Amino acid sequence: MSKFRRFLKRLKLNDTPSTDDEVMDSTEQAELGDAGSDESERPIPENLVKYKEHFDIAVELGLFDIQWYEAHYGTFESDIAAFADYIEKSNFANINPSAHFDTESYLRRNLDVYHEEAPPLLHYMYFGAQDKRAKSNAQVRWHPKDALVANETENWKEQKVAIVLHIFYQDSVVKFAESIATLPLNVDVFVTAASGEIAELATQTFNSIATVDKVQVKHVPNHGRNFGPFLVEFSEQLLDYDLMCHMHSKKSLYSGREQTQWFDYLHQYLLKDRHTVACLLRLFSEHEDLGMYYPTSFWMMPGWVNHWTCNLPFAQPFIDQWQLDINSDFVNYPVGGMFWARPKALAPLLSKTYAYDDFPGEPLPNDGSYLHALERVLGLLVEKQNYKQFFYYPTAAKFTLDKSYIYINYTKSTEQLFHEVQNFEIVSFDVFDTLVNRQYVAPDFAKYRLGEYLVEQEVVASPELFVKLRNDTETQLRIARDHKGDLGLAEIYESMAKELGCDPEQTSQWCELEFQFDLQIMSGKTEMIQLANRLSDLGREIWLITDTYYSEQQISMILRHCGLAIGFRLFVSSELKVRKDNASMWQYIQSIIKEKEMTIVHIGDNVRSDAQLCGDHGITNVHVLHPKDKWLAAGFKPNALTKGMNDKYESLKWGPLLSKFGRYPFFGN
Repeated sequence: MSKFRRFLKRLKLNDTPSTDDEVMDSTEQAELGDAGSDESERPIPENLVKYKEHFDIAVELGLFDIQWYEAHYGTFESDIAAFADYIEKSNFANINPSAHFDTESYLRRNLDVYHEEAPPLLHYMYFGAQDKRAKSNAQVRWHPKDALVANETENWKEQKVAIVLHIFYQDSVVKFAESIATLPLNVDVFVTAASGEIAELATQTFNSIATVDKVQVKHVPNHGRNFGPFLVEFSEQLLDYDLMCHMHSKKSLYSGREQTQWFDYLHQYLLKDRHTVACLLRLFSEHEDLGMYYPTSFWMMPGWVNHWTCNLPFAQPFIDQWQLDINSDFVNYPVGGMFWARPKALAPLLSKTYAYDDFPGEPLPNDGSYLHALERVLGLLVEKQNYKQFFYYPTAAKFTLDKSYIYINYTKSTEQLFHEVQNFEIVSFDVFDTLVNRQYVAPDFAKYRLGEYLVEQEVVASPELFVKLRNDTETQLRIARDHKGDLGLAEIYESMAKELGCDPEQTSQWCELEFQFDLQIMSGKTEMIQLANRLSDLGREIWLITDTYYSEQQISMILRHCGLAIGFRLFVSSELKVRKDNASMWQYIQSIIKEKEMTIVHIGDNVRSDAQLCGDHGITNVHVLHPKDKWLAAGFKPNALTKGMNDKYESLKWGPLLSKFGRYPFFGN
């Protein structure tokens, strides 16, 4: 047990009851009037006495400001109640106690404090400042473009509401029950329970709550995670309700101990917080076009959590069935699978009859399945039904329709990026679209240029046919090898020689021409090249790790051509016969790091290869935006290139714009 955890245990601040009942909505504030305006004359409630000493110190240090806190997060019964509210939420919610302390920055810099699930402000006051751990002033990472204000309506408490719970962990029954008991309206509760014991406890517990009218509990098999059971058991019944709230017990196991912050965050802003719940119910009542609500994605998740990752193929049945339009690799969806919705907005999903065999069984991968895809298409389905999604951003305490929150983590200046990676002994970079840009973005452009040349030589009928032949040859070679290992450009052209009945020496010349055409349209991404040079000057080892059919010599030529004038170590898939996109490269890198006993961070643009699989092998990484992703993130309309249409004239039209705009892969410069 850490010194700080022992400290918290003595203070009994790490297992305190919630103070949510101290937060008042606008109606309660009006009823209170001037009562308690002189706080010094009122006794401190017994459950808040333990906060008094820490509150006084925080105020004296200028780290807690009651006026600032209430201006951001609502009115509280007392200053101590506001302080307690912050302390109890601060290990999972990205809210700040004043303008002089940024909770998120402190926890990101001090993951040991985050993993302790400890109040960061108290850690800084009693330990961090003494240990010279840095703090930051409160930062504004994202400004919602609009704000939804929850107005009073006549019938918001008359909405027919279903609370739908999938409970795998028994201790979650009490957590859910405590929140449901404080709801401002009566509800029906539907439970799918992972065991008979949980089913029995849930039946007894939820039936004892005054705000619950009806309870249905089903003991279900461990099949289909949180979606399968509720769809099998309750889907069509839910269509009779105005609103539904779907939640499930969730725990993350890492850092050697159980972590609940992700669940705590979703629970807080979906069901537990009285003010938030009252507001979202009012908003649903007032705006009939609102179809789904959830808080913005958990702030300690990686920036790419709102990416399709490897789930798009699994989503194809939903895309085809519901005629969904996919314009971006990033998508707004309830990360974690918990949300409020109008059942009417999900009617195509809920109006079917399901069996457990419709869903994949355990064990499921961490990502990449029918269920991961279903989670991602929910928001798209709501919008296809002509409803809107809306969100709650805790830092600003605002409800909003603004969907750009999914790019919060992609606002970063070059200086911030440098400070984020400078302390690692090894900094590795992906090459293409991270350090190097193609003027026309699409890698097929060089192949098209070669196709035009071969049309002139009367070798092929059209450049389009040549590009297809070139790509099909590569694909067939990979299939023949069962996608194991890798292959080089020369091997592709040797195979094409056989296909076309050409002299291998001739196709060898074509091979070199493809490389030269590609080299002509490549340039360095200035800020990223400068970052690598600057880190090298600090004595950091620079590694370059790339999945490519080019040889090590050709990659070296590209990098020198693009202005990388430092020493570096190359890891090229075509020569090593291991790749990032199937994780074999990361297994190889992991073995080297273990032997060298050095720290490493990897920077790259491919969510799957450079971030997700890299992280799965314990390697810290920084995901950067591909030029196409940055274009869409900025709010520009999709075009032929962002849709993956590799047409020459569209590449000539849009390529230079995308390339220039995406040169620095973050917003902030």
